[in-house]
Amino acid sequence: MVDTTKAAADPPPRIVATEAAADLLRLLVAAHGGVMMHQSGGCCDGSAPMCYPVGEFIVGDRDILVGLLDLRLRVGERAVDLPDGADAVPVWISGPQFELWKHTQLVIDAVPGRGSGFSLESPEGLRFLSRGRAFAAAELGMLAVADPITGQQWEAGRRPGPAVVPQIVAEAADACPVQRRP
Repeated sequence: MVDTTKAAADPPPRIVATEAAADLLRLLVAAHGGVMMHQSGGCCDGSAPMCYPVGEFIVGDRDILVGLLDLRLRVGERAVDLPDGADAVPVWISGPQFELWKHTQLVIDAVPGRGSGFSLESPEGLRFLSRGRAFAAAELGMLAVADPITGQQWEAGRRPGPAVVPQIVAEAADACPVQRRP
């Protein structure tokens, strides 16, 4: 179920996806079933968000759930309940990397190009790309009251509430506006 009304003073989601990324995720779900993502910490894949079939990437006990992307949603819609099954795309990051990025909203985008051979989108001619937006001080204050969910807590059944603000945006610039000089 979705809601298109605007929520006031709700905490921002830690994860946002562009319409292009959500469409690519829907394509991958249609081909592979449920998927999950893990924000890579570097090495040979750079820091690309990697997409895997559910169960093919072992989430560590200390990994942090950045958010649960809801593939039922379109641009500007808000969920009123949690997605399940293939509509739910958990996005993870390692605990130490989360500590470095916790002040940043991750914006998952899809752009032309070839990504990593390990990520499901590789043969599609598109790749996932992480963009970031630093949270404002007031947003950080709202986020500070809720502990993030760890892999261990997820395994024990803990889930986040539904996203109370839209998490699908038309373009990355909608989440990360470029400030112009006067």
